[in-house]
Amino acid sequence: MTIGIFDSGVGGLSVLHHIRRALPEENLIYCADSAHAPYGDKSPDFISARSHTLTRFLISQGAEAIVVACNTATATAISGLRSQFTLPIVGMEPAVKPAVAATRSGVIGVLATVGTLESARFAALLERYAGNVVIVTQSCPGLVEQVEQGNLAGDITRDLIERYTAPLLAQGADTLILGCTHYPFLAPLVGKIVGPDIALIDTGEAVARHLQQRLWVELTGRMKSPKSPSRFFTSSEVMQTSTVLSTLHDEPITALPLPHEYA
Repeated sequence: MTIGIFDSGVGGLSVLHHIRRALPEENLIYCADSAHAPYGDKSPDFISARSHTLTRFLISQGAEAIVVACNTATATAISGLRSQFTLPIVGMEPAVKPAVAATRSGVIGVLATVGTLESARFAALLERYAGNVVIVTQSCPGLVEQVEQGNLAGDITRDLIERYTAPLLAQGADTLILGCTHYPFLAPLVGKIVGPDIALIDTGEAVARHLQQRLWVELTGRMKSPKSPSRFFTSSEVMQTSTVLSTLHDEPITALPLPHEYA
C-alpha cells in the first residue's frame, strides 16, 4: 500500500521515521510544503486550501491513506479533509494524554505554533485530558524556520529554545510536549538546555501506531503494492530541501518539485 504524508515543511519527516518503523513494507510518499512554511502564522483558509491541494496531489500519486504530519494543519483542516475524501486520514495532536501520565509536578509545558495553540481542536484536547494538571503553553516563532534551514544546534536555535522553555520551567513544568513535528529534530538540544529531569514528549510514535490500527481495520484484504523506495516532493527550492531532508534523514534524499498546479 502507498501512504501519503504531508507537512508545512520538512518537520513531518520525524513522523515518517516512526511510520517506517511501524510499517516497513508499505510505500511512502512525503510532501514538504516548504515554500509556505510555517503554517502557524497563516490564515485558516490558506491552511485548509493547501491541505486539500496536497491531499489531492498525494492521491494522484497513488496514496491510499493520508497522514497530516502537521499539528496546525490537523487542527485547521482535517475535519474538512475527512468530509471530502473517503480514504483513511490520520492527523497529529499534541500528546496531552501521555504527558499527563508522565508528569510528576502536575505542570505540563506545551511548545507549539500559534496556529496550534489557538485552535478549537487544541482547546478540546485540553478539556478532554488535562484534568487537574496545569497546562502552560508557549508559542515558538522562529523554530520551524531554523529546522527548515537545517540549523539544529546553532546559536540562534539555542537562544530561541532557551527563551521559550524558560517561562515553562519557571512555572514548574517537568514535562514538555513537542507540539510541532519540526521540534523532535531539536530534542537533543532541548534536552541539553532543560536538563535530564525534564521529560520530552513526541507524538510521532503514537500517530504511527494509530495509522497501523486504522489500516488493519479499514484496508484488510487489499492487494499488496510492489515495494518501492520512498519518494519526496517539495514546493520549495529542490536543492535546499533535498539537503535539509538528507541531514534529517541521515541518508541522501533527492526531492522532486511539486507539479506547478499543486505548488
